[in-house]
Amino acid sequence: MAEPKLDKPLIAPSASPRLPDFKQGLKLKYVKLGYHYLVTHAMYLFLSPLAVITVVQLSAFSLQDVHDLLGQLQYNIISVILCSSTLLFLSTLYFLTRPRPVYLVDFSCFKPDDDNKCSWQRFMKCSESIGTFTEENIEFQRKIMARSGLGESTYLPPAVMNIPPNPSMAGAREEAKMIMFGALDRLFEKTSVKPKDISILIVNCSLFNPVPSLSAMVVNHYKLRGNIRTYNLGGMGCSAGLISIDLAKDLLRVHPNSYALVVSMESITTNWYFGNDRSMILSNCLIRMGGAAVLLSNKMSDRWHSKYKLVHTVRTHKGSDDKCYTCVTQREDSIGKIGISLSKDLMAVAGDALKANITTLGPLMLPMSEQLPFFATLVRRKFFKVKVKPYIPDFKLAFKHFCIHAGGRAVLDELQKNLQITDWHIEPSRMTLYRFGNTLSSSLWYELAYIEAKGRVKKGDRTWQIAFGPGFKCNSAVWEALRTINPAKEKNPWMTEIDRFP
Repeated sequence: MAEPKLDKPLIAPSASPRLPDFKQGLKLKYVKLGYHYLVTHAMYLFLSPLAVITVVQLSAFSLQDVHDLLGQLQYNIISVILCSSTLLFLSTLYFLTRPRPVYLVDFSCFKPDDDNKCSWQRFMKCSESIGTFTEENIEFQRKIMARSGLGESTYLPPAVMNIPPNPSMAGAREEAKMIMFGALDRLFEKTSVKPKDISILIVNCSLFNPVPSLSAMVVNHYKLRGNIRTYNLGGMGCSAGLISIDLAKDLLRVHPNSYALVVSMESITTNWYFGNDRSMILSNCLIRMGGAAVLLSNKMSDRWHSKYKLVHTVRTHKGSDDKCYTCVTQREDSIGKIGISLSKDLMAVAGDALKANITTLGPLMLPMSEQLPFFATLVRRKFFKVKVKPYIPDFKLAFKHFCIHAGGRAVLDELQKNLQITDWHIEPSRMTLYRFGNTLSSSLWYELAYIEAKGRVKKGDRTWQIAFGPGFKCNSAVWEALRTINPAKEKNPWMTEIDRFP
């Protein structure tokens, strides 16, 4: 099923600023962050090839070479002690500074039942039945739906689609259970890992934070062990999924031989907006039900059957700037109705945060053929004040696949233009937006599942996940495929209908 051809973007160019041009105003401090990472890991980067060279040299020794070497050393005990001590010191330093690898064993995305499908007509019928929206705002929602990039098969929870809607705490709990347990049941089935084997559990849900917590709900349902480390992240919006991955990475690097389970979701039931502030109505039109569960491991034995290895995570936070901090806010409108307000500065703020994030990521991932001209141009502009056009690296040389948060059609249009990527690269994001809508922190996993279902993931491919959210934050994660993914063996939400896309 092809994406509908829409003549107009979600937000008209004259009404809202576009993303800032990435060719302008690259800041040296973000480039320095990337090179700082390389410097802090210089010992590991130096010792790894040194160890390889040493092994290669030793493998070339013959028995006679070894005999001659021992004969020389037996008369020089000081040299023997010094060489042995140096070798022991370097070996110890290597193993102490070597980051523990983190593997993505598998992941699962929740696919709701057909009863939860929400066509445009059904959505508008629900909005009209509420009785609180003005005629002008009913028409506004109709226009947004037509231009949003969402298709006719996205999902909403039962409490929202009832006529009239009946949001409640009990309904929100049922929605959370449906999403989390649906994704987790499929994940445990796919991996054959037992719930008792999980050492770390991280659940992120931005707007629904009940007591007991959602992580406690998972522990109770699956009877997880008593010494499990649990974390419940709230208020972080669409970027929370990658924040959870980064947190899991840090925990796995200090807790050996462990599994970490990350659950990313959002609850819509108690967070539907019933007022007439258009900056809040927009989220009703875009946000849909969904969730994902991800199993991570630091066990060397899991490398051989895991899908991906985590290469890098880069987090950028712009919250110190008031404009960035207030561009996405949960608040009350003039009559006391609570909703998520999207500022007119959102596009500019998101673009600035993304530019800072990828400028930091560049030195870590780009090949030298791209880094050298980029760095040379930057030095000429910043230190010698030469007016030369900035060099924009080709990120397609560093990454095979792109998973860009499916926040909205206008955002994807702007990101495709600024990152200079093709329709093929942006396709997973567009199709996820069309089929499932904006599922917030879990959208990146629906996109990766789409790439797998298309049979595009080959061994050694690198995938770049990009997400941004309130605060304002932009986060990246880079994964390297450990094996070629066979779509015939996959079980994900796309498999029964993948041939219909794009």
